[in-house]
Formats: sequence, structure tokens, C-alpha cells
Amino acid sequence: MDKSSYVEVIKARGLVRVIGEQWDRLHPVPDEEIESLQRVLTARVPVLPYPFLKTGQRVRITRGPLADVEGILVQSKPNKGLLILSVNLLSRSVALAVDCTQVMAA
Repeated sequence: MDKSSYVEVIKARGLVRVIGEQWDRLHPVPDEEIESLQRVLTARVPVLPYPFLKTGQRVRITRGPLADVEGILVQSKPNKGLLILSVNLLSRSVALAVDCTQVMAA
């Protein structure tokens, strides 16, 4: 894409963001990811938003009796994750199972 085309694209009504470092270094969304989402939409199956979490990421529990507790997510499965809470000074940690729908990036 040349710079003048990029300028025209970013003028589009409703556009929030163009992903990339600069106009000449854009990051395309892989076709497979777009096709997967299109198939889900075509199938009209129910979907829910889900937090985008990565193993090793620091997360915070958002609801329930452990709300605001932070730790490192070491395992993530649908609806279930393993969260590590550590006391660095003592070099000790504990692990607990968490509902991944109740955590967010810290």
C-alpha cells in the first residue's frame, strides 16, 4: 500500500486503528483467522467474548472472593487456568485453579 492509499483508508468513518508500526509496515491479520471467524458467523453459533491471555502473563482475578488477587498464569485451558502466587523475598509460591473468564491482564 502506498502512502496516499493509507491516508485514504485511515479517513474511513468508524475506523478505530490500523495495525502496524507505520504506513509502510502494516501487520495483516492472517487469512486463516479471518476465515475461522467468518465460519463461526455463518454457522450462527452462540459466542461470548473471552479474555486474550497468554501463559506466563501476569493476571488479576476480577470477580469472586479472590477479586484483585494477582499472579502469573502458567496454564490456560478453556474456562480453567493455573495461577501462581509468589512471595519473592521468601522464594515460595502456591498454585490455584482459576476460572479464566474471571481474570484479566494485570
